[in-house]
Amino acid sequence: MDVMIRQPTLFLTVGLPCTGKTTAARRIEVEHQALRLTKDEWVKALYGDENPDASQRVIEGRLIDIGLRALELGTNVVIDYGLWSRDERSALRQAAADIGATVEMRYFELPATEQRRRLDQRQAEAPHTTWPMSDEELVEWAAAIEIPTPAELDGTEPIDAPPPGFATWDEWRTHRWPPTVS
Repeated sequence: MDVMIRQPTLFLTVGLPCTGKTTAARRIEVEHQALRLTKDEWVKALYGDENPDASQRVIEGRLIDIGLRALELGTNVVIDYGLWSRDERSALRQAAADIGATVEMRYFELPATEQRRRLDQRQAEAPHTTWPMSDEELVEWAAAIEIPTPAELDGTEPIDAPPPGFATWDEWRTHRWPPTVS
């Protein structure tokens, strides 16, 4: 008897805070029977009102490892955090390709005033789901994000080579998302 194995998909949500990534990730989770990995939920569960910088990358890395294993097992996965750098996205695109998964990238953006309104609304209605963010931080983050190109979004753009000093994207991934808090 032939068993049809479906090619799993890695969904990447890209964008600044309060632009709709988690709402979309929840929709993808249901519509595509995907394992949703939302970093903020894990940080909140582990640290409450704290948002320690040292643990951010480790939690992201652990979630990525879980997601890659789920892809290997044939399960769709949605990574729900900003993925602001092209290197992060390239590393994940390569990891998915290495295990035979496809990638769908979704970019979310809003005018700064709408982003601020949504953040204020979230703080008022569900403060347990987020942290306070200043206007200065929002401006700083908007300047830091590397907006995906149309070809990166539709998957037609080749994956970049790893940054100088890294032989492979796996090596870069381990550096970017270390296995432990040091």
